[in-house]
Amino acid sequence: MSASSAFNDEKGGSSSVGEPEYGHDPASGGIFSSDYKRHDDLKEMLDSNKDSLKLEAMKRIVAMIARGKNASDLFPAVVKNVACKNIEVKKLVYVYLVRYAEEQQDLALLSISTFQRGLKDPNQLIRASALRVLSSIRVTIIVPIMMLAIKEAASDMSPYVRKTAAHAIPKLYSLDPEQKDQLIEVIEKLLADKTTLVAGSVVMAFEEVCPERIDLIHKNYRKLCNLLIDVEEWGQVVIINMLTRYARTQFLNPNINESLLEEGGDKTFYGSDGNGDDEDEEDKLKKAEVAALAKRKPYVMDPDHRLLLRNTKPLLQSRNAAVVMAVAQLYFHLAPKAEVGVIAKALVRLLRSHSEVQYVVLQNVATMTIKRRGMFEPYLKSFYIRSTDPTQIKILKLEVLTNLANETNISTILREFQTYIKSMDKDFVAATIQAIGRCATNIGEVRDTCLNGLVQLLSNRDELVVAESVVVIKKLLQMQPEKHSDIIKHMAKLTDNIQVPMARASILWLIGEYCEHVPKIAPDVLRKMAKSFTNEEDIVKLQILNLAAKLYLTNSKQTKLLTQYVLNLAKYDQNYDIRDRARFIRQLIVPTEKSGALSKYAKKLFLALKPAPVLESPFKDRDHFQLGSLSHLLNAKTGGYQELPDWPEAAPDPSVRNVEVKESVPEWTKCSSREKRKEKKVEKPFYSDSEGESGPTESADSESYSSSGSDSGSGSAENGSGSESEDSVEASESEEEEEHKKKKKKEFKRPVQESESEESSEEEERKRKQLKSNSESESDEDEESDSESSQSESEDSESEVDVKKKKEVQSKAPSKPVTKESKKEKKEMSLLDLDDFEPAASPQVTPVNSFLCSSLVTDLEGLSLSDSVLSPIAISPSGAQTSYELLHRITGEGLSVVYCFSRQPFGPDPKMVAVQMQFANSAAADAKNLHMEDVKMQSGMRVQEFPEIELLPAGETATAEMGIDFCDSTQAANFQLCTHSRKFFVSIQPPVGELMKPIFMTENEFKKEQETLSQRLGQLMGMNEITERLTLDAKCRDEHAVVQRVTAAANLSRVPCGSDKECSPPLPLPALPLPVHRFAGRTVSGGSLVLVTVATKEDGAAQLTLNCDKMVIGTMLVKDILLALTQ
Repeated sequence: MSASSAFNDEKGGSSSVGEPEYGHDPASGGIFSSDYKRHDDLKEMLDSNKDSLKLEAMKRIVAMIARGKNASDLFPAVVKNVACKNIEVKKLVYVYLVRYAEEQQDLALLSISTFQRGLKDPNQLIRASALRVLSSIRVTIIVPIMMLAIKEAASDMSPYVRKTAAHAIPKLYSLDPEQKDQLIEVIEKLLADKTTLVAGSVVMAFEEVCPERIDLIHKNYRKLCNLLIDVEEWGQVVIINMLTRYARTQFLNPNINESLLEEGGDKTFYGSDGNGDDEDEEDKLKKAEVAALAKRKPYVMDPDHRLLLRNTKPLLQSRNAAVVMAVAQLYFHLAPKAEVGVIAKALVRLLRSHSEVQYVVLQNVATMTIKRRGMFEPYLKSFYIRSTDPTQIKILKLEVLTNLANETNISTILREFQTYIKSMDKDFVAATIQAIGRCATNIGEVRDTCLNGLVQLLSNRDELVVAESVVVIKKLLQMQPEKHSDIIKHMAKLTDNIQVPMARASILWLIGEYCEHVPKIAPDVLRKMAKSFTNEEDIVKLQILNLAAKLYLTNSKQTKLLTQYVLNLAKYDQNYDIRDRARFIRQLIVPTEKSGALSKYAKKLFLALKPAPVLESPFKDRDHFQLGSLSHLLNAKTGGYQELPDWPEAAPDPSVRNVEVKESVPEWTKCSSREKRKEKKVEKPFYSDSEGESGPTESADSESYSSSGSDSGSGSAENGSGSESEDSVEASESEEEEEHKKKKKKEFKRPVQESESEESSEEEERKRKQLKSNSESESDEDEESDSESSQSESEDSESEVDVKKKKEVQSKAPSKPVTKESKKEKKEMSLLDLDDFEPAASPQVTPVNSFLCSSLVTDLEGLSLSDSVLSPIAISPSGAQTSYELLHRITGEGLSVVYCFSRQPFGPDPKMVAVQMQFANSAAADAKNLHMEDVKMQSGMRVQEFPEIELLPAGETATAEMGIDFCDSTQAANFQLCTHSRKFFVSIQPPVGELMKPIFMTENEFKKEQETLSQRLGQLMGMNEITERLTLDAKCRDEHAVVQRVTAAANLSRVPCGSDKECSPPLPLPALPLPVHRFAGRTVSGGSLVLVTVATKEDGAAQLTLNCDKMVIGTMLVKDILLALTQ
C-alpha cells in the first residue's frame, strides 16, 4: 500500500486529504483511499538509518514542492533530519525548511539550536542555508539570534554566505524595524565588500532599509560603478536604479545651459506681446538672465558622472531586457542630450522580444518620444504595426508613431494609418482615428487632408468607426469652423443613422456651437431630437438642452416653443443632473420677474468663444515618474516608489567619494612595511659565511624592484637594523649610485631611476613611521609572526654582511668591488641588448627587474632556506622588459615612439599600469607640443595622460610616463598622439602578464591560500584552477631559467621555498625530489590573487598550475607561461 501511495505521489496523484487517488500503474488500475496512510513510506524512509533512503525521500519531497503539492504534514519527520551528517541530505532539508518554516513556526523553533550549529558548518552552502531558514522563521522572539547570525555571516570568508546575509537583512527589518541602526552598520560593512556576488544583494538591502542614507554610497560609488559589468543581472538592475537616484543628488544637470536658454527664449518671446510697465520690467529681467546665462562658464561634467555613464553603456548589449531598460532610464535621466541617442538602438532590439517585454518597453519609449523625439526617428519602421501584435501593443505603437510624426515623415505615417483603419480590431481602428486627429492638430500642413479623410470615414459601414470619426472631426472643426460649414451640414444629416451616444452628443454640440453657420438646419435637428428625447442617453439629453438654449438665444422665433417643450420634458426626467440643468437653463434664458441678474448675460454664458481642445498624448506627464518603474507603467504612485530627486543647483563636494590613501597602498608595500616594523624586535641571527656571501647579491626590497647590485645594496640598507650598518651602507650606496648613473646612460637606461629609488626609500621610511603609530590587531601579528621574523632575520644578516664587506672595501680599495659588480652586470645587459633592443633604435626604457648574473645564480642554487630563513630579498622577479613600437618613424614622419611596461607602481594611481614612452625625433625639423587627444577606451578603463612635451629638437630623444587602468582586461587603449601639426592614431595593448603586480608571501602562506581556495573549487566561492602538463625547453631545465622565463612572461614575484626537499640541493642528489617553483601576484586594477606553481619532474616534464578568480586572465596567462617555458 505504501509503495503504491509513494508511486502515486511521484507521478502526480491528488494531494488533497480524503480524495481518492488513482493508480497510474496499468497493472493496478484500481481506486484506493490513502488519507490515513498519507506519505507513510516517505516518513519511514526519513526515519531509517540509511542516508541513501533519507536522500531519496528528500529528493521526492522537494520534487513534490516544485510541482506545487502540499508537503507540510511531513514537517516533523523532515525537521528531525536537520542534524544529519550527510551534507546532501542536510542541503535538501534546509530547502524544505525555508519553504515551510514560516507556516510551522513552533516546530521550527525547536530546531533553533541546530540552525545555530549550522551557521558554524565548514560547508558554505550549509552556513548559508541555515541563515536562510533562520531568517524565514517570522517570530520576534528570535530577533536577537537572527541579528547575531547576520553580523557573523557578514564577516564570513565565503561571498555566498555574505550574499545570504544581505538577503536576510530586509527580512529582519520587516520583522522588527527597531533594528534599523544595527542593520545599517551591517549594510555599511557589506557595501565595502569587493565581491561581485555580494554587490547586488547588499544594494537591494540598502534600498529596502535605508534608501535615504546616501552618505553610505559615497565611498563605494566608484567601486560599484567598476564592479557593475561583472555583477549578476538582477543585481545590475538594482544597482543601476540606485545609482540613478544617487547621481541626481550629487551631480549637476548636464543639460542645464540648454534648458535654461530655451526657457528664457520662450518666455521673452511670449512676454513681448504684453502691455504695461510691469511686463516691460519682466522682459528686462528675463533678458538680463539670458545674457548672464550666455556669459556663464560652459558645463564641465564631473569625472564620477562620466564614470557612471561609461560603465553602464556596455550593458545596453545585455541579453536581459530589464538590464537594458535600467540603463536606458539611467541615460534618459542623467546623460547629456547629445549622448542619449545610444539607447534607441538597444530599446528597438527589445521590441523583438515577448509581448510582455514589448509592452513595458513601448510604454517607456512613448514617454521618451515626447521629449527626445529625434533619437527614435531613424527607427520609425520598427514601430510599424504587425497583424499578429496584441491590441495593447498596437495602441502603444500608434502612440509612438504619432509622437514621431513631423513634416518630413507625416505622409508615410498617414499611409500606414490608412491601412490600419481597415483592420478588424475595432478598438485599434478607434485608436488610429484618434491618432490621425492628433497628427492633424500638431501639423497644420496636413489638417485639411486629415479632415477630408475623416469625413470619408463618415460613410463607413461600421458604426464605431463613424462615431469615433465624428468625435475627432468635432475637435478639429473647433480650430477653423467658418471654413467647414459643409462638413457641419453633412454631420447634421448623420443624426438619423448614428446611434453611438458620444457621436450623437458631439454632432449636437457642433450644431449648437456653430448654429449661425447652419441657420436652416439647426432648428430642424432640434425638432427631430425633441421627438426622441425620452429615449436618448443622458449625455445626448444634456446636449439637446444646450442646443435648445443656444437656438432660443439666436433664433427664438422658430425655436421658442420647441425649447419650452424640451425643457418641460427634462423637468420630469429620471436623472437629477438633467432636471437641474433644465431648471438652470429655464431661469437663465426665459426672463421672468423672479429671474436674477444673470439672465442679462445669458448670451455671453452660452455663446462665448471656446478655445480649441489640445489633443495631447496620454504619456505627456508621465516623465515625472522614474522610467522603468511600476509607477510609470500604471501612471500612479505605487507603494515603495521613491521619487526621482531634482538636480542640485550647486554641485555637492566631489571629495566625499575619494577613498582614503590607506586603502589604495599596494598590498606588497604594506607587507614590506610590516616586516620592517617588526625587525627591531628580532635579535641578530647567526649565519655561516657561505650563507652570508649571497646577501649583497640578492635583489632589492619589495617596494622598488632594483635593476642592479647597487639597488640591492640600497634595499639591504633599508632592511638593515642598527645605526652603524645604515651609516656605512649609505656611504657605499652614494658611491655605487654615481657609478651606475654613468653606466645606465650608456646602456640606454632610465636616467631618473636612482633618484626614484632614493624617493622610494624615503617613502618607505615615512610609511614605516606611519604604520608604527597605527595599532594592528594581535591576530594578524600572530599569523604573520613566523614568516616576518624569519624574513627580518635574513635581512639583518644580509645587512651585517654588507657592512663587513664594505668596511673591508673602504680600507683596501674602495672602487674595486663596485667595478667588478658593474662589469658583470654590463656583460649581462649586453646579451639582453642583442635579444630585446635594436642597435640603431633610440634609447630604450630600462627593465626594472633585477638581473642575476650566472655566478650569483650558482651561489643561489646552492643556498637552501628553511622556514625560519625566508627572505623577500631573494624573490624579486627577473628578466628584461620588452619594448613595443607605438609609432614607426616612417608613419610618424620622422617621429618614432616606443613604449614598455615599467613594472613599477604608478605614483598618481596605484590601480594603473605604468607605461614608459621613449620619443625620438629623426626629422630635420623640431617637434612641438607632443600630447594625447581623443582617448577611446572600453568601459571602466581610465588613462592618466603623460605631461605635454613642449619641444623635441631634431635628433633628440625624450621620455615620458603615462598610466592606464586596463580594468584587468587586455583591451587596447586607443588615442591620438598629436604634435603641433599632425595627429597619429595609435593604440597600446598590454600582454596579460603586465596586468599583474608582485606580492610577497612565504611558502606557508602560499600553500594555505591555495589550499583554502582549492577546497571551495566547484562551489560558489573560490578561484578557477587551471592545470597544464608540459615539457620544458632544453635550455629551461635549471631553476634559474624557469624563474627567469616565468617572471619575464608575467610580473609576479618568486615565493621562496621553505624546505630542503623542494629547493634545488647544493649537489645533484638524485634521491631528492625535483624543485617546485611558486610565484604570486595580484592584478593591478582589481587586486585579484594570482598564484602560479611550476612543479618540475624528470626528463624535463613539468606541471603548471594557476589559481586565479578571473577565468579569462587565468586562461590567457597560462598560455603565455606555457609558451615561455616550452620555446
